[in-house]
Amino acid sequence: MQWSDIHEIAAALYDKYPDVNPLMVRFTDLHNWVVDLDGFDDDHLRGGEKVLEAIQMAWIEETK
Repeated sequence: MQWSDIHEIAAALYDKYPDVNPLMVRFTDLHNWVVDLDGFDDDHLRGGEKVLEAIQMAWIEETK
């Protein structure tokens, strides 16, 4: 997975943390959770705020 795989990351986060409200996750924690996902192999430093916001929004959609 790469940072650009927003929806794949969101689905993986939903599967790994089904009881977590994405709106309550700090971006520092979200960043760490993404880079710790199985199959994530992108540069850890590339996950900036805009990417994390997009992941958070996609994760929210996964919870609906």
